[in-house]
Amino acid sequence: MSLYQHARDGNAERLRDALGSDSAAVRRRAAEFLGEIGEEGDQPTVDGLLRAATTDDDPEVRGAAVDALDAIGEAALEQLLEELTGGGNDGEAEWVTARKFARALEADRPELRMAAANALGRLDDASGLQPLVGALDDEDERVRLRAAQACGTFADARAVPGLRDALGDEDPRVRRAAANALGTIGTDQALSPLLELLDDGDESIRRIAAGALGKASNPEPVEPLARALGDESPVVRNAAVYSVIELLSNVPTQQSHAVRDQVVSELKQADDATVVEPLVEILTDGQQSRQRRNAAWILGRVADPDTSTAVEALADALADDDPQTAQFAATSLKSLGGPVVEDRLLDKLGPEHPEDARAKAVFVLGQIGGQETLNRLEEYADDDSQAVRKRVFSAVSKLRAGGP
Repeated sequence: MSLYQHARDGNAERLRDALGSDSAAVRRRAAEFLGEIGEEGDQPTVDGLLRAATTDDDPEVRGAAVDALDAIGEAALEQLLEELTGGGNDGEAEWVTARKFARALEADRPELRMAAANALGRLDDASGLQPLVGALDDEDERVRLRAAQACGTFADARAVPGLRDALGDEDPRVRRAAANALGTIGTDQALSPLLELLDDGDESIRRIAAGALGKASNPEPVEPLARALGDESPVVRNAAVYSVIELLSNVPTQQSHAVRDQVVSELKQADDATVVEPLVEILTDGQQSRQRRNAAWILGRVADPDTSTAVEALADALADDDPQTAQFAATSLKSLGGPVVEDRLLDKLGPEHPEDARAKAVFVLGQIGGQETLNRLEEYADDDSQAVRKRVFSAVSKLRAGGP
């Protein structure tokens, strides 16, 4: 039976047995799974991980065991620190304080430095930040990795210079952690170094950069993000579209018009499917109304009128709980026009649909419809909804007159 199956079954005993495997890869994976399923009260699991963290011949196994103890909980991590420092806490557990953890970052044992970095990331104590920034230069890449990860938990701008330097680390894991931490901090100063990472050779780093740049409060990332829409990786392209939408929500009001124009210009030059698919996803599944509004607005300016997924999403958005999103969807459908839009909106006229959505559908049809639409609209002249009847009267009048 595989380690995954043992983990899924919660069989900690079998996973502990695997810590004695001749294969370092098996031991490392077993430690990782024990961190996922272990509990603080499970002392045999804690003891097994303590042995792996302090005596295993493979540094990656020791590192995985340290992380597993950290995942199990603070008490397990305390036992590791006691083991590595020789005990003698006299019942006061001094290592749980930020000062003791910071001191441990200078210990000879790299596993102790790793544990200290993890622990400082757990503590809500600002005094632990500078020692962690210093640990970004540690000689052991495992310590540098955990220091970068811990810096991200503080989301403190004081870590930016150190994290920026860590982007040049020789270990790609450290570089990814530093990029993530800068994205978490999210200030323009922290995000600026990520612009260059959009051309990085590591796909995951490009994705991290693309996903974080939407937090900027200035339009600088628009053009680089637009270029990222042509990235060979679909996950990078998807992250770039999400960030463009988020960026529109974040830029100052006085800049929003110029940024919108620039976004539309850049997105129009990208492949339609690359842009439309994530925009549709945002409009359909997005949890923030501002993002849905922007997705609805942009779709009407960059989608092809025959792109059924975009038209479908916009038509459904006519019933959005957010009135502005629904209005932007109607405006975009009007901008797109064409037979696909007509057919989809005609399907929205039935009484099973919300009244507001039906009224908006009628309004758009009055702007873009032809003879068939006119015939269909006349069927709703006596609709039960006054709002729909009013829109039908106006739309029919315009269509009979030959247009709006």
